[in-house]
Amino acid sequence: MTDMEATRVLLVDDELQITRVLRRGFAAPQFEVRTAADGRSGLETFRDFHPEIVITDLQMPEMSGLELCREIRKLSSVPIIVLSVKGEEETKVAALDAGADDYVMKPFGMDELLARVRAVLRRAPAVNAEEEVIAAGDFKVDLTTYKISVRGAEIHLTPKELELLIFLLKNHSKVLTHRTILISVWGANAAEQTEYLRVFLGNLRKKIEVNPSKPQYILTEPWVGYRFNITG
Repeated sequence: MTDMEATRVLLVDDELQITRVLRRGFAAPQFEVRTAADGRSGLETFRDFHPEIVITDLQMPEMSGLELCREIRKLSSVPIIVLSVKGEEETKVAALDAGADDYVMKPFGMDELLARVRAVLRRAPAVNAEEEVIAAGDFKVDLTTYKISVRGAEIHLTPKELELLIFLLKNHSKVLTHRTILISVWGANAAEQTEYLRVFLGNLRKKIEVNPSKPQYILTEPWVGYRFNITG
């Protein structure tokens, strides 16, 4: 996407008032917005519109936000932000497990939401002439094409999984606290959201480890955080 192209945003929520607030918040030349009032019509719009980010409520008629996340993940790794009045950890984990990249509680401020949008749209750190490829141990990440390989085999990650992997690669062998990882990858607002790490690191382990139940790359440092090995 060039600087002149608008970011395509799909807003899915059955509350008309929330949709109006979101539309006003994204009323800028850098955004092209479409809306849907339920998950089923949201999925149809997704297929036609090909958005670059999806923002969806959880509780909706026809198809819930969780179901919408799962259906989108069958088709695409596009970033998804879930909005919900529910703040229970199990609800957040369910949304992240369904494929969401971030979770925002209602009511929310538009400045915070736009910051979250910028964060999930940031697929990777800026590429410079000296670093177009990260090659370390069993891992290789091409920052220009976002192709990732582990032990020579290509894998597919969501944007947030990719950003997390790049952060771990750049800090391999260091003991990283939960808070350090959360702030670096999700931002200061997520500093205490440890469920994010459980879900995303669990998904990463499934995709990169030979045996996820006995990880060799993503190692847990009890009560502290994690350490990343570049060789299994």
